[in-house]
Amino acid sequence: MSLSDRPILIKKIKKVVGGGHHGGAWKVAYADFVTAMMAFFLLMWLINTTDPEQKRGIAEYFAPASVSSTTSGSGGILGGTSLGDDGAKSSGSQSVISELAPEAPADSPQEVGQNANLAAASEEALREEVARREAAEFASAAESLRQAMQSMPELAELSKQLIIDQTPEGLRIQLVDQEGRSMFDPASARPNARAQLLLRTISRVITQLPNRISITGHTSAAPGSNRATLPTDWPLSSARANASRLILQSAGVDADRVYQVSGKAGSDPLYPDDPTLAGNRRIAIVLLREAPVLPTDTSL
Repeated sequence: MSLSDRPILIKKIKKVVGGGHHGGAWKVAYADFVTAMMAFFLLMWLINTTDPEQKRGIAEYFAPASVSSTTSGSGGILGGTSLGDDGAKSSGSQSVISELAPEAPADSPQEVGQNANLAAASEEALREEVARREAAEFASAAESLRQAMQSMPELAELSKQLIIDQTPEGLRIQLVDQEGRSMFDPASARPNARAQLLLRTISRVITQLPNRISITGHTSAAPGSNRATLPTDWPLSSARANASRLILQSAGVDADRVYQVSGKAGSDPLYPDDPTLAGNRRIAIVLLREAPVLPTDTSL
């Protein structure tokens, strides 16, 4: 077959408009849009959940650092800076100090008055803080003693003969007599088994605190006596207080912590309306309040 006899083939290409594959560029744009929306909603959530103080801190964190004029040689950011005009090798402290206001004389009346006011305020604040801490320690010690009395069956019955309170002197623990339940034998300075058990229990609380202690003995007036205090009550009350001291020391209380041992006989009854009551016979143990150690006044 010759070339002139071959059939002629016509190929038509039909273009499709409005459809087909356009590539993946739209995916990138959509991802950017979703990321921007997520960042926007995250920002709105942070604004609603932070308080003004936190917002102020965030603003200060992102705030640009202030640029101060320097006398560096290159003038660039990393060129080095100095605080004064004394040169690149100077520390700069000399110029700063020279611009400070002159100090007032140390002996000026205004300075002396301010120092006196500050010293008085500091002393008062120190006393208040020491008093607050001592009151808290005394309250804790009293609660510990009450719990010990309730936890031990042999002491629970004796809890009625124990009075605990806070006085201007300190924490006071009193062992008082009851009708038929005396701490000492009649006209004797030797504590009986009941008193010795109470004193050893009290010593556990005393050893937990550093305060010094004062021990005082008291007696009651004799029934039908016209005198509230008999001559023999003074040595008897003192001897009972000293016997209580010996038991406390044998139970672990340091002897150096004993500040005073005295006897008041019947001169300070617990029940003034009836000095003959058994409750007036007692031993009072006081954990003394300690004055704060104040700095010495060097201005005098």
